[in-house]
Amino acid sequence: MGEKPKHARHVAIIMDGNGRWAKRRALPRAIGHQRGVEAVRRLVRSLGDTDIECLTLYAFSSENWKRDEEEVDDLMNLMRKFIKSDLAEFVANDVRLKIIGDWQSLAPDIVEMLEDALEQTSGGSRILAVALNYGSQQEIARAAAKAAAIGEVTEKTITAHLDTNDLPPLDLLIRTSGEVRLSNFLLWQAAYAEMLFVDTLWPDFTPDMLKEALANFEGRERRFGGR
Repeated sequence: MGEKPKHARHVAIIMDGNGRWAKRRALPRAIGHQRGVEAVRRLVRSLGDTDIECLTLYAFSSENWKRDEEEVDDLMNLMRKFIKSDLAEFVANDVRLKIIGDWQSLAPDIVEMLEDALEQTSGGSRILAVALNYGSQQEIARAAAKAAAIGEVTEKTITAHLDTNDLPPLDLLIRTSGEVRLSNFLLWQAAYAEMLFVDTLWPDFTPDMLKEALANFEGRERRFGGR
């Protein structure tokens, strides 16, 4: 028999659909990304109404550098604005920021802002993990190399060297926009996670939709390879 989950401690979201949201409204992609940031803000503010201990968001993948330079610049500037505008709110709401991925190779001013944000929010009890310049295959390769450098390579030693090693196990992974793939996100961590793919474009994703996803999760039966 499977195991009925009590609640999702760790939820991850592939935030997809900003560009299509803008295109359907004949708006620039930059506006879609701005609306996407507003959706993030709404969701983070609603975390106190849930049992989620960690929310992990796929913000910028290592493959996103292939996009037009103007779009990449827009995304980086949005990141700067978001950190500046929301940092005090994170601190006030007991949210601890964590960054996963090769974020230290971003622009020096962004790295400095992120380091400051990590320090200022270090006392928070609820975690917002943001994947920046992140690729899961690269993460697994880095973790395996670190494990090999100090001893035997096993599932346990690889897990210990992942960017998420201090986070709860992933319970639920959500992707918006109707796409049904992981896009190199948390491949190792998602081994036994429940998955939910929704048609809603990311800017339209609401806290109530997150609560519906959590209720869906609680109704599932988790087997972890058993019967």
